[in-house]
Amino acid sequence: MLAVSTPSTKVFDPMPASRHLSYYRATATPYAAYAPLQGSSHARVAIVGGGFAGLNTAMGLAERGVRDVVLLEREEIGFGASGRNGGFVFAGYSLGEQSMLRQLGEPRARALFDLTTAAVQRIRQRVVDHAIPCDMADKGVIWANWFRDPAVLRQRQQLLAEHYGVEWQWLPQAELRQRIRSERYHDGLYEPDALHLHPLNYAIGLADAASHQGVRIHENSGVQSMSREGLQWRLRTAQGDVLADQVVLACGGYLAGLQKPIDRAILPIATYVMVTEPLYERMDECLHTRAAVYDSRFAFDYYRPLPDTRLLWGGRISVLNRSASAVQRLLTRDLLRVFPQLKGIKVDYAWSGLMSYARHQMPQIGSDGNGLWWAQAFGGHGLAPTCAAGELVAAAIAEGDDRWKQFADYGLDNAFRPFGYAGAQAHYWWQQGNDWLKTRLEG
Repeated sequence: MLAVSTPSTKVFDPMPASRHLSYYRATATPYAAYAPLQGSSHARVAIVGGGFAGLNTAMGLAERGVRDVVLLEREEIGFGASGRNGGFVFAGYSLGEQSMLRQLGEPRARALFDLTTAAVQRIRQRVVDHAIPCDMADKGVIWANWFRDPAVLRQRQQLLAEHYGVEWQWLPQAELRQRIRSERYHDGLYEPDALHLHPLNYAIGLADAASHQGVRIHENSGVQSMSREGLQWRLRTAQGDVLADQVVLACGGYLAGLQKPIDRAILPIATYVMVTEPLYERMDECLHTRAAVYDSRFAFDYYRPLPDTRLLWGGRISVLNRSASAVQRLLTRDLLRVFPQLKGIKVDYAWSGLMSYARHQMPQIGSDGNGLWWAQAFGGHGLAPTCAAGELVAAAIAEGDDRWKQFADYGLDNAFRPFGYAGAQAHYWWQQGNDWLKTRLEG
């Protein structure tokens, strides 16, 4: 049997403690901490989790006039994957457009895709409306072809146009290499209706906007138990409790341990990110674009230029929540495969974080019919589906809208931990091997 370590594995890390801080945390917008929950209170809606799913639900409720909302975060706003990810905002899901089309048929697949298209615009608008200082770069995303064969890109471009009404622009090799100074890529697609941003500052901005609209936010308020009392739910923390009519569990990869069927439906999987030192004029050696980039392998790299001329680089998934030094070593090797001209640059920040994955590769959005809701499994999707989920749950609670049922096919399938970790890691290694073999065969 494959031996694996759970995401909580601790390893010795020789990197100085100052460099364990993520770039996002080091450059976070200062704010007055939200006080822990104290005493007993009541709320129409209690949300567990201060990441994007929880914050977007809170915003959606507030915008619909539901102000009697309390949000409980075990650590601090954006502590989990919401404050550690690549910051990509684009339409679609990790499952992929072809698979979704095959599973659901065109009308239903198109409806789900359109939810994320609308979410991209909603994120863009909220940044503007609430003046959120999150370095939003509305410059699109490039999908760069790692392989010589352009068929996969052409097929996806055609599929998006014919079935989803989305036009991605073809980038021939010469044009692509004007934007991305790497001989590693051969051609690409440009998605114009996409953006990237500082995700932690966006989360902090969302929390501030929700708070100003009446949402009560409490940090350092981990929910220790949840029980049914009549037609309501009582949530208990170390120093207080809330009696709520409706509860939304939005905990992502940092499991709350409150409802076994919900927790066991996801795998918390680690992903890695690092940020270089400021590159200044050396940025021109690798990028002549402000678009974010990812490539066409299953085990792809993703990266984007930051406003202070640093390069953010991410990639890989693993059951191991590795040390900062290990993350730096792995990702630096990946970066130099694409941009060997950057040899010798320093890495100032490296970190990992836990994302929640479902076996079916789609978000899990649902309800038990008794006032309990869940929104999770957003790993690998980018930020848009978390916004779409928040809108769906908020509309359901505030208005009785049943569009959330569009996700009924993607339920709480058991992830079979701990054996699911072995399966996920083996699948990733298998796909990584396929990428390597295809690259070798192409010469």
